[in-house]
Amino acid sequence: MLLNIALIITLALVLYYLFSLIKLPGILGLITAGILLGPSVLNVVDPEVAIILKELKTAALIVILIRAGLGINRETLHKVGRPAINMSFIPGVIEGGMVMLLSRFFFDFSWIEGGMLGFIIAAVSPAVVVPTMLELKDKGYGKKKEVPTLVLAGASVDDVFAITIFSVFTGLAAGSSVNIGHILWSVPVGIIMGALVGLGLGLAMVWFFKRFHIRDTKKVIIFMIVAVVFYEITEMESLKAIIPLAGLLGIMAIGFIILEKYGKLAKRLSAKFNKVWVLSEILLFVYIGTEVQLHQLDATLIGSGLLILLIGLSARSIGVWISLLGSSLNNKEKLFSVIAYWPKATVQAAIGAVPLVLIEAGKLGNVSIETGQVILAMAVLSIVTTAPLGAIGIKVFGPKLLSKD
Repeated sequence: MLLNIALIITLALVLYYLFSLIKLPGILGLITAGILLGPSVLNVVDPEVAIILKELKTAALIVILIRAGLGINRETLHKVGRPAINMSFIPGVIEGGMVMLLSRFFFDFSWIEGGMLGFIIAAVSPAVVVPTMLELKDKGYGKKKEVPTLVLAGASVDDVFAITIFSVFTGLAAGSSVNIGHILWSVPVGIIMGALVGLGLGLAMVWFFKRFHIRDTKKVIIFMIVAVVFYEITEMESLKAIIPLAGLLGIMAIGFIILEKYGKLAKRLSAKFNKVWVLSEILLFVYIGTEVQLHQLDATLIGSGLLILLIGLSARSIGVWISLLGSSLNNKEKLFSVIAYWPKATVQAAIGAVPLVLIEAGKLGNVSIETGQVILAMAVLSIVTTAPLGAIGIKVFGPKLLSKD
């Protein structure tokens, strides 16, 4: 197993370096390493290692959200407030609805089947967006209007809406009744409650760290334990049935309140988590690559699938522009925000196969296996096209469209 892990990390580092040499985002090299080592090509990842990667992927995502939270202060939050709220649901709902509509014509899906596909595709990838936004923040781009913070704040909640609406259509496909009223109040309440619980946990940690003087390394470990436990609780199906707590937003809230109440510690912890991210980044994006199943794609589906994704991204872009109307952002900054909202990877890798699994288990009534296979193939296609497109777009156009302070 250790040899297998060493092989994965070695190839990932080599490809990261090679992609960086040709001025492409290093994360594309990590995803490529996962594709090469995964079932799509060489299939040399040990099954036990694959299970470990899946778990560590969650820890890596938590690390990057902690880093994001530790970099957001009250003044920044005031700047991005209303536009960030708009960005959290308007682009995803417009794109998901467009993909749902297009799937009716291209794949002859029912509205319910199209809804499942639409809101798998609609989720933006925090795994790609958050680290690239933090990199731009560190270099001082868009600082005056906090454009990178606006994007990463909206992206952290975007997934909550997409996954919730996906679960609604999955429930409808299974023939279960769906309480629309419950959904309408539970999603915003879940977002608010997730943030409040995160703030409470952050205050508790500030109190603990001020009272008990321990090494910063141990504080990082405690922080990670608290964040992981909180995230796992928010992912419990029994809790989701009642109220879908926004775990990703809550983790950012923990970092935010530590920065607010104990700024010196926040800066030291941020430096520690920056070092943790070096390994976390490799594990996260290699895992995403191993989840890509290229054999699911065929020439017929690729043509129509790319057209659907193109129109869907166009609809998402319009949604981003609508979300930013009335904000202080100029046209260049709005265009950058549009590009930054293109990447898809995390959610699509996590739930792209869910409909097919449920269909094969006989839990989705009259939905055919072919429909599940098309949904999975579209999830794969969205990853291999939009993740590189968005990552390259952010790297190339971020410095061109955002002012540097």
